[in-house]
Amino acid sequence: MVKITFMGAGSSVFVKSVLGDSMMTDSLRDSHIALYDIGRDRLNESKMMLETVNRNVNKGRAKITVHLGASKRKEALKGADFVVDAIQVGGYKPSTVIDFEIPKKYGLRQTIADTLGIGGIFRGLRTIPVLKSFSNDMEEVCPDAWFLNYTNPMSILTGYMQRHTGVKTVGLCHSVQVCASHLMKNLGLEYKEGKTKWKVAGINHMAWLLEIKDENGKDLYPEIKKRAEAMNKAARKKGAKKHGDMVRFEIMKHFGYYNAESSEHTAEYHPYFIKSQFPELINEFNIPLDEYPRRCVTQIAGWEKQRDEIIGNKALSHVRSHEYASRIMDALVTDVPAEIGGNVINRGLIPNLPANACVEVPCMVNRNGVQGCFVGELPEQLAALNRTHINVHLLAIEAAVTLKKDKIYQAAMMDPHTRAELTLDQIRSLCDELIEAHGNMMPKFK
Repeated sequence: MVKITFMGAGSSVFVKSVLGDSMMTDSLRDSHIALYDIGRDRLNESKMMLETVNRNVNKGRAKITVHLGASKRKEALKGADFVVDAIQVGGYKPSTVIDFEIPKKYGLRQTIADTLGIGGIFRGLRTIPVLKSFSNDMEEVCPDAWFLNYTNPMSILTGYMQRHTGVKTVGLCHSVQVCASHLMKNLGLEYKEGKTKWKVAGINHMAWLLEIKDENGKDLYPEIKKRAEAMNKAARKKGAKKHGDMVRFEIMKHFGYYNAESSEHTAEYHPYFIKSQFPELINEFNIPLDEYPRRCVTQIAGWEKQRDEIIGNKALSHVRSHEYASRIMDALVTDVPAEIGGNVINRGLIPNLPANACVEVPCMVNRNGVQGCFVGELPEQLAALNRTHINVHLLAIEAAVTLKKDKIYQAAMMDPHTRAELTLDQIRSLCDELIEAHGNMMPKFK
């Protein structure tokens, strides 16, 4: 019997996606599913929901157990074949609020703050100690398990696990598999599932659509760029109706390629859009400042209704999602190969990015594991943009491993948005305030 342990199982909607997919996969239908969380109510709600899905789509074949709190973590992990990670250390309150509100005092504004920027750095620093405790337990009670990381900041956390623990780890995101289809549909072009050919590689949340072709091999980029530039030109006019992808279209105009992650993310990854000296750019490019806290508030407020629709719905079913997790598990169990987009250590897969960087590339999965595929050199302008992020990733990981405060400062000083807005002294002061505000949510730095 395959054992799948889900860390952060209070996230009921995502639990349904990943484990519902598993229940609809022949090789995984009879799995033992261990749900782990530190919050009792949400954990029990996920169990109730998953038992309904198990009954309705899987004839009750999966075994579901719940494990609450740190004292039960080894129990949840013992004998696991796969460990799915979807935790958020510190939650919306206090940690996300801290990540947004303290930088505002310095005039530093953010949209999502879960990947890069000052918010991404500190989210990584408070999450790595938890992942370290996971990895210590895994090395003891399930040393052969695969760790499927969905937690952000993806490159920092996955890179830490891959370079500083003995746990087999792959990082998984949601953007690669929908990048080409969303782009085509947004531009009024026909996307043909299984026929439109595309290739994406780079780093998480800044992977690039390197090529996109129709079933006959025709390059679709010229028409894509033409339509995207026309849409942005119209939308940037004063009083014009905006659209949701203005930042990515602008990056494509100037750098030649489309980014796999959304415009609200992309806006804070570069020094070009959120600028105190040019506040008009926020409206011009339709940039949703404080978007992540706003989503948190909306989700928290809406959960009671959604809970009734999901948890209390005895007829609840499931439709397979586009998540890679079940495909990876199936390929590893059956040795029937699957191709995914995964986050792995570079080691020459993209030669013009650092070898120790965590990169997002096509991967082949079979009984031998998750193997990154050689991509080759990225266009130099894309590699240059990726390197500005990798600088931050590597320094943040070094800060977490060495517990040296100087490395936190240096990671923040390398961040494109932070260093475009603040002085060196301001960055140090901001980091010190954040360290103090997070208190016991982070380890002690020297």
